[in-house]
Amino acid sequence: MNSKNEKVDTELSKSLKLKGSGKGFKLTLDPSMPEDSIKDELSVLFGNLKQLAVNAKVVIDTDGVTGYDHVIKNIKSYLIEKFKVGDVSAYFPENQKIKETDSSKPWMFHRSEVLMLKGRIRSGQKIESKKHIVIAGDVNPGAEISSGGDVIILGRLKGKVHAGVPDKDDAIIFALEFNPTQIHISGITAVGSDEASGKNAEYACIDKNRIIVQDYLKANPFASIPWPEAL
Repeated sequence: MNSKNEKVDTELSKSLKLKGSGKGFKLTLDPSMPEDSIKDELSVLFGNLKQLAVNAKVVIDTDGVTGYDHVIKNIKSYLIEKFKVGDVSAYFPENQKIKETDSSKPWMFHRSEVLMLKGRIRSGQKIESKKHIVIAGDVNPGAEISSGGDVIILGRLKGKVHAGVPDKDDAIIFALEFNPTQIHISGITAVGSDEASGKNAEYACIDKNRIIVQDYLKANPFASIPWPEAL
């Protein structure tokens, strides 16, 4: 998906508004309008997007108007069939309120799926968990980390790490200084390098059935998440 859509803010329609949001679009409309009129205006808005609409995620915001689920369902089908968008979902203000409330509180009612440790993991030590693992410290050569989810190292990574055990292929391995001896993600393995890592924090992920390492600040794997999500 081309990142240019993040700057899209189209108001060519009188009653509909389409705005870039992350890697997709937010469509604001009044579902009480005649359905044919909505589709006519959608044809103009999405027609101008051309290839940007293909496989894009679209969130429909009715601006608080309820009771028109059948209209929203028809609009979803229309967008997918005519403009080949990737996914269409409905937005509800009460959901936003809940998320905003949650993000302002310490998640006291959330059962964490994260194991967080502080301190250096030394040679011969092995940390295993079905949860995500966050380590505020270094992982020395000879140390091993095994996680059912992501592994986040807030320090130097010089040991072995296995993330996404056994088959979570969207797991990542992140470190402020990335120089492991060996890494595994799901069932794929990569051997580390003797060379020092780059100046910035880096992370490893699976791309096209192989492990790649990317600059975190440039490729940020969490940039597309529109709201904070508890782990």
